[in-house]
Amino acid sequence: MSENAYKKAGVDTEAGIEVVERIKPMIEKTKRSGVMDGLGGFGALFDLKACGYKDPVLVSATDGVGTKLRLAIDCNIHDSVGIDLVAMCVNDLIVQGAEPLFFLDYFATAKVSPEHTADVIAGIAKGCEIAGCALIGGETAEMPGMYGAGDYDLAGFTVGAAERAKLIDGRANIKEGDVIIGLASSGIHSNGYSLVRHILKENNIKSLDQPAPFDPDQTLADVLLCPTRIYVKSVLNVLGVFEEDQPVHGMVHITGGGFEENVPRAIPEGLCAQINLSSWDIPGVFKWLQGKGNLSQADMTQTFNCGIGMVMIVDPQYADQIMQRLEHENETCFRMGSVISSVQGKKVDLLNTLPF
Repeated sequence: MSENAYKKAGVDTEAGIEVVERIKPMIEKTKRSGVMDGLGGFGALFDLKACGYKDPVLVSATDGVGTKLRLAIDCNIHDSVGIDLVAMCVNDLIVQGAEPLFFLDYFATAKVSPEHTADVIAGIAKGCEIAGCALIGGETAEMPGMYGAGDYDLAGFTVGAAERAKLIDGRANIKEGDVIIGLASSGIHSNGYSLVRHILKENNIKSLDQPAPFDPDQTLADVLLCPTRIYVKSVLNVLGVFEEDQPVHGMVHITGGGFEENVPRAIPEGLCAQINLSSWDIPGVFKWLQGKGNLSQADMTQTFNCGIGMVMIVDPQYADQIMQRLEHENETCFRMGSVISSVQGKKVDLLNTLPF
C-alpha cells in the first residue's frame, strides 16, 4: 500500500514528521548529563555513570493526566497538560528520594494536528525542564477510529535514581513524634476531574471563559487547568542539605484518593498520621467545588488534595529548619500534624474540619 493510500486510510505520516521538527528545539532544552543520543532512534540511550552515582538504585514511575484532558480539549488549551503529565510521574519518584533522570511520553490521537500536538509536547518539555530530567523519547500514535475528532490521550514514563543508602523509605524510618509538613498545591492538580466535570454539568456551567467567582482576575479555565506543581528541585535541595542522618523520614504525593488513600502508603504498622485539617487555608477553588457540588468533607478529602500536594514526615528536631528551607525554595508549607501510636488500627486520623 502506498503512502498516499495510507493517508486515505486516515494516517498522515507527514504530519508526524512535522511534529518532530517542531519539537526538536524544545527537547534540546531538556538535555542533561547522561543523555547519549538525539531524538529519532528506535531506543533512547542514557549513561547512568555520567551522572556520578556510586551505588545507584533505579526508580521508575508511570502515570497519565486523566479526564483533565477533556477540559483541556474542550477549552482548546493544550500547552499545560504536558506539565501535568511530567508532574504526576516525577512527583512520585521524589517521595523515595530519587532524582528524575529521563522521561518518555506516549501521545495518541485520531488525527495528528501538528500545532496542537506540538503544544502538548512543548508542555511536556517544559515540565521536564522544571524537573531537571531529559525528554529522551516518545511515541506519537495516529489511530483513526480509536478516538473522536480532536481527542487525544497521554501517558508518561520516567526513570530516576538514588544512592542506595539515601533512599527514603517511610515504613522503615517514620517514628512516633515525627512532624507532618504539607507543601501547598498549585490547585486541583490532576485528580478528581470526573467529579469536577460532573459538578460543572450539574450547575449548567458550559463556558470556562467566565471569571472565576472566587478569583475574578482569572477565568475558570485558568484555575481548572492550572498545571500540577512539580516539587522535584525544592525537595531534592532540602534532602541534599543533610549528608548523614536524613531527618526527612518519609514523603507522600497527594494524588487520587486524597489523604486517606495516599498517606497510609508511607506509614508503618502501629503508627498513625494525625492531621489537623484546620492547619492550612483551603484555596478558593476547593471551597467553590464543595459548595457547587454539595460535597461532604469526606468527599473532599478522599477525592482532592484540598490545597496540599506533597507531604513530608520529618524528625521533630529539624521541622522548623526544613520548613525554612522549603520556603527558601519558594514552597508554601504548613505544619499539619504529627505521627502518633495507632488507634484501632487507623493509619490516618483527620482532626477538626476543613475551613470551607
